[in-house]
Amino acid sequence: MDATGRTAYIGATILDGRKDMEPQEGMVLITSGSHIEAIVPESEKSAYAGCEVRSLKGRFLMPGLINMHVHLAGNGKPQKKQRDNAALVRKIMSTGLTRAVAYRLVRQYAQIELMSGVTTIRTVGGLGDFDTRCRDEIASGKVLGPRILAANEGISVPGGHMAGSVAIAATSIDEALAQVERSRQQRADLIKLMITGGVLDGKRKGEAGLLRMDPAMIKAVCDRAHELGYKVAAHVEGVDGLRAALENGVDSIEHGAKPDATIMELFKATGATLCTTLSPALPYALFDRSISHASEIEQYNGNMVFEGIIACSKAALDAGIPVALGNDVGCPWITQYDFWRELIYYCRYVGVAPSFALYSATLGNAQIAGINDVTGSLEPGKHADMIVTDANPLDDLTTLRNVRHVMRDGIFIAEPHVKRKPEVDRELDKFL
Repeated sequence: MDATGRTAYIGATILDGRKDMEPQEGMVLITSGSHIEAIVPESEKSAYAGCEVRSLKGRFLMPGLINMHVHLAGNGKPQKKQRDNAALVRKIMSTGLTRAVAYRLVRQYAQIELMSGVTTIRTVGGLGDFDTRCRDEIASGKVLGPRILAANEGISVPGGHMAGSVAIAATSIDEALAQVERSRQQRADLIKLMITGGVLDGKRKGEAGLLRMDPAMIKAVCDRAHELGYKVAAHVEGVDGLRAALENGVDSIEHGAKPDATIMELFKATGATLCTTLSPALPYALFDRSISHASEIEQYNGNMVFEGIIACSKAALDAGIPVALGNDVGCPWITQYDFWRELIYYCRYVGVAPSFALYSATLGNAQIAGINDVTGSLEPGKHADMIVTDANPLDDLTTLRNVRHVMRDGIFIAEPHVKRKPEVDRELDKFL
């Protein structure tokens, strides 16, 4: 499925993904194979003589989106009550047949991300080695899908966040380090820690983000990971966990909590980044409980986490801390096709402009992920990872809901198709 030859995309307004992006009219983007060759004025016809010409007819051409917080094992189906995820995963992984079925679903979910306009994903907790397997199949051209930066299974503690499902439950530092070694053998791209609890982990009001992992384990994992050249991302939804993560070497804080001045100084001193994820807490915080099926405790904790993420994101932006965007896909109500909503929430609840949200979800995310030399903006030499929309997202980000075309490494998908969940869309659309 390699892209071959040269193609000229004409008739589109170009949004290049940079922070100061301005709509560029009258330009032609030329691809050669999997890469962007040049962007030239339409009047320079000699530059694209001999190219296959695709007319985009007044639409908008921009970089593909980058989703920095994905769990490929979930589809976002709402739950009327909490399920035993660890028991479900044990069953799924118990036989060759069930593992094969689960892997096909993971691969399918990755392809849904691509069809929705997300051309790169970073996975932060999955089933076994499924994420790296999927990454390698896509990279080899065996199947079509997004570029994947994969963590495979994360590291949690007994009774900790996602322990036994998309993270192992390490009972000791040695067990945690053994998982780092396993990740190295699987050729993972990063290491994921589950340091605190989450919205659904709290048994009482205010317990959602309790620190669960010993700081000594955090430090040991980060030290070993850094020795091996890995960065460490950590699930953090409480202030104590935020402090422990930053003091002990975590590179990327996933989610966040309301910070104080000391924590912001730690961000600056360590060079750590933040990945904002507003999507998963929003249903528990803002939906009527008859819709979310949340208990009073879960709603209280959801609101606490939601407000903490917003506060952390605002503080980080004010302090010049790089902030990535992800939507924690796989959580209840968060589907593999809905990353575009995160950009809207970023504007509505954090207060950024649409242009900054689009930059954050493209070049900004690429810079934080360390792949901005490969993708994230429309520039000669970068991979041709692009999407086309009917309207200008800088005027209305909801146009990202239905992308007209997707290009991944120069491969043109004329009619990307996503099977949607109407019951999910109906409720979430109330917050657009």
